[in-house]
Amino acid sequence: MTTVTIDLPDELARDAQRAGLLRDEVIARSLRQQLQTRRTDELFAAADRMAAINEPAVMSPEQIAEAMRLMGAERRPQSAR
Repeated sequence: MTTVTIDLPDELARDAQRAGLLRDEVIARSLRQQLQTRRTDELFAAADRMAAINEPAVMSPEQIAEAMRLMGAERRPQSAR
């Protein structure tokens, strides 16, 4: 367990304390939610960057489908073929 010390304006600290927001479990839940939100935002930002790249695909959809079919065949046991 890690102890974290933060500095808050007095009024904010009082209000948060009265609202029960300074309890360990509440702060942990809030931090987890913020981390998940950031990961989601980063994922969408990466998708936006990828969509903005104006280059042709290295493989056609047909080539991708064929490669996936071959990979599936390689992973199946010999007896299932």
